[in-house]
Amino acid sequence: MDNSSHSWPAEAETLLDDLVDLRRAIHREPELGLQNPRTLAKIKDALAGLPLEFREGPSTTGLVAILRGPANGRTVLLRGDMDALPLVEDTGLDFASETTGAMHACGHDTHVAMLVGAAKLLCAARDRLPGTVLFMFQPGEEGHHGARFMLDDGLIDPLPDAAFALHIMPNAPHGIFAGRAGPLLASSDVLSITVKGAGGHASMPHDAVDPIPVACAIVTAIQTMVTRRISVFDPAVVTIAKITAGTTNNIIPETAEMLGTIRTLSPERRAMVARELNRLAPAIAEAHGCTAEVHIEEGFPVTICDSRAAAFGQRVVENVFGEAAWLTMDNPVMGAEDFAYVLEKVPGAMFWLGASHAGSDWRQCCGLHSNRMVLDEKVMARGAALHAALAERFLNEGFGQE
Repeated sequence: MDNSSHSWPAEAETLLDDLVDLRRAIHREPELGLQNPRTLAKIKDALAGLPLEFREGPSTTGLVAILRGPANGRTVLLRGDMDALPLVEDTGLDFASETTGAMHACGHDTHVAMLVGAAKLLCAARDRLPGTVLFMFQPGEEGHHGARFMLDDGLIDPLPDAAFALHIMPNAPHGIFAGRAGPLLASSDVLSITVKGAGGHASMPHDAVDPIPVACAIVTAIQTMVTRRISVFDPAVVTIAKITAGTTNNIIPETAEMLGTIRTLSPERRAMVARELNRLAPAIAEAHGCTAEVHIEEGFPVTICDSRAAAFGQRVVENVFGEAAWLTMDNPVMGAEDFAYVLEKVPGAMFWLGASHAGSDWRQCCGLHSNRMVLDEKVMARGAALHAALAERFLNEGFGQE
């Protein structure tokens, strides 16, 4: 391996003040969904003057910045997501959100800053890059399928040879990179079930068909299905998080509505759970004289890391930062990520970066999606350095060892 990779951390440290400024500017003005125009403007301003080509599409404010090295070899994609969450921030930071009802509580502000840092590092090293780097700035990760829209818009056509993403983790050891081969994050589907009976007076249930106990029976049956029908070695989580029925104390309602989430770690299990739920709920409802309609809104697929890409990432981390900087995860995380759409088409991997404050008890830190989430901005230099090292080494060697 080219020893120049060892210089990435030192070079990234020289950019840290700029990365912090960019991250804080984005943090102050969080944007939701697929349209993040203010964030896009900040990204373009930060990339101004660099030897990059820009691609944009009609569906989102996503941006792909393209760096072409002097040789036309491999292509590698690096991704950073842009959008925020619908939360009211409660951190007390002097650069806290100024947008009511929106907050960067998932670290996407840092992801953008780290990717901008990597773009600057790699542009400065352009003459030694034997290929092309795609910097994918993506809105709409928080449930809006931004990566899928950018793919559908042709912004990543032709597809690269590899793709990598970093995600900060505020309640993980400071500066540690973590990953694993295979499923890293779960699929995420929205489950809604409407049970329909017949309304009536609450004092005379025999003259009505009460949907509420039927809904309760369905919840219990779902959990039995999960534990009895699904292998623990290819698991699923089905959680009914909301049941809505009725208007007052003395009226049996006509309907009961249930809302929940389905998480799985393989496409096969995802399909099986959907089939079982569509069979189970209507059958239980019919047994009690009701009907049940099941609707499953497909969310993100399983985020599956290519085994070669995961091993490659581990080697790069250990080479650049030392063996102590890498942690192989025993288990996936049951959250979901729309980088999964990219990894369905391109071999690659996502890695976590521990962003707790140095010396703190990381187990006590507020996690992702908390409106009190804070992080140590110093880790952004490490993230930018790893992005650059992954791109440089892949362009030179591919995945290398099999």
